[in-house]
Amino acid sequence: MNQTFFEELVAQLPQLEADRPINPQARQYAAYYGIDFSDEVQQHLGRIRVDGFDVALQVWRPSAPRGTLFILHGYYDHMGLYRHVIRWALEQRLAVLAFDLPGHGLSSGERASIDSFLRYQQVLDGVIEHAGLWKLPAPWHYLGQSTGGAILIDRLLHGEVPEQSGRTILMAPLVRPRQWGVSQFSLKLLGGFIQQLGRRFTDNSTDEEFLAFIRERDPLQPQVLPVAWVQALDKWIPHIEAAIPADHRPLIVQGQADGTVDWQHNIRVLQDKFDDPELLYLPDARHHLANEKADFRQRYLDWLGERLGY
Repeated sequence: MNQTFFEELVAQLPQLEADRPINPQARQYAAYYGIDFSDEVQQHLGRIRVDGFDVALQVWRPSAPRGTLFILHGYYDHMGLYRHVIRWALEQRLAVLAFDLPGHGLSSGERASIDSFLRYQQVLDGVIEHAGLWKLPAPWHYLGQSTGGAILIDRLLHGEVPEQSGRTILMAPLVRPRQWGVSQFSLKLLGGFIQQLGRRFTDNSTDEEFLAFIRERDPLQPQVLPVAWVQALDKWIPHIEAAIPADHRPLIVQGQADGTVDWQHNIRVLQDKFDDPELLYLPDARHHLANEKADFRQRYLDWLGERLGY
């Protein structure tokens, strides 16, 4: 599956409508990523317009759902990479809503870039509004991997949480990346001379098949690191670290072999900001928990199922 296919898919992506079934081209995309469950549940793929972006959004609705799981992906990711979590949620009879952040996957925007993390909140507002129009069943649970977790942290600390919300799940959440001090120094050296750097792929999972896929066979993987995104992160971190604590109790899953985020610092910040969050450590797991090897995934999915009551 090549870049041209995805360019044509994006160009023809319809407005998301509840009565519009997934079309053959969209099914081909979903099948490629292992997220085509349309033979088992109602499945829809389309776009909504939010804050100047065309945001690609996907909904899976089983019969008689008993809640909804919102999935917020990580930096460089897209919703196509979350097949394990989507399948698990559908097995729990949860409807699932996932979307691509601006600059990622099938959504519009400069690749892997954003001018302010606050725009992620505006996009989330639009997605939540759309979920209300679709009358997706409560409770609404939220799961964020890495940057997706950062967006949910900001929402819990500064934003409005819908009344029908259930639990918030933070998987390897981003507050500060690893070696952030070095990154800040490099950012100052770059100044206004360089707008982007080449992406460096890391071994962020112990699943070798996943690592090979994103490096060699995923046309939706950005190949650059925009300086604008790093600058936006630099402004967002103190916004979170200086926040007034909030009366929320998120569920946190953290791999202790994570080399992407400064997880020890991040956990301390989250324990300070939230009311006794529940925490599961996975000693040998790395950063991309949504695509860690099967035994790691089963451990945290069983743990989450117990706490969500499923």
